[in-house]
Amino acid sequence: MENFPVINLENLNGEERKATLDQIEDACQNWGFFELVNHGIPLEVLDTVERLTKEHYRRCMEKRFKETMGLEGVQGEVKDMDWESTFFLRHLPTSNISEIPHLSQEYRDAMKEFAKKLEKLAEELLDLLCENLGLEKGYLKKVFYGSKGPNFGTKVANYPPCPKPELVKGLRAHTDAGGIILLLQDDKVSGLQLLKDGQWVDVPPMRHSIVVNLGDQIEVITNGKYKSVEHRVIARTDGTRMSVASFYNPASDALIYPAPPLLDTKPQQVYPKFVFEDYMKLYATLKFQPKEPRFQAIKAVNSF
Repeated sequence: MENFPVINLENLNGEERKATLDQIEDACQNWGFFELVNHGIPLEVLDTVERLTKEHYRRCMEKRFKETMGLEGVQGEVKDMDWESTFFLRHLPTSNISEIPHLSQEYRDAMKEFAKKLEKLAEELLDLLCENLGLEKGYLKKVFYGSKGPNFGTKVANYPPCPKPELVKGLRAHTDAGGIILLLQDDKVSGLQLLKDGQWVDVPPMRHSIVVNLGDQIEVITNGKYKSVEHRVIARTDGTRMSVASFYNPASDALIYPAPPLLDTKPQQVYPKFVFEDYMKLYATLKFQPKEPRFQAIKAVNSF
């Protein structure tokens, strides 16, 4: 199988811009995932977030995880549980970082700074997608905006060593519901995999990279030209894997539908039209099931 796409964003500024845009286009069409290097986020910011995330897990979450999660006596595969320890931060439209218990002030400040830089990167990427798709600059950002601006939040996860990795997934297979996802992942302990051509492929750990993947909303807006891709996290025995995944999603009241310019070549609209919040309510109960029935279900309940 061909190599996982790694894209150097610095090359957008010179003679290699067209080649770099082509790489992004290929990754969006054929992978649904790519890895960014030289993405503009200072390395010291990434190092600080990684250090504080790992410290916070050891200090505040590890003991409780060990006390509440057990596989003693379990013989068969556990299909309704994920071997992960998580908490969620909301950045937009309003932040809840000050309300999350047990975070040090240094960690709160670091996550606020990190979120600002990720928000900027997400919006840059949306405009690059617009450029590749032949949509006007800002089209995707405008669709996402709704009346109050986009939803943007971070899932901080740790995947501890698992005594029986054959019985449980770190995170079960799913596609992401939202827009564009930016991930800072552990560069030493792997585990993230995506489904490509019927095979599970490792997303390689790479220091200081940002992994990008596309959610269901991008698939709908592009009328299937770009697709969200099923992915999972494998439980491992060899260390705790850190994952800081930030989701740049449409506003709750954003109206999502295929971009009209992308229907020219495929005039039969394949994907439904819906309000993002309605899709999220459906997704909450069907996250670990195939996405196609979700699209059909939202189509059935919405008739604009």
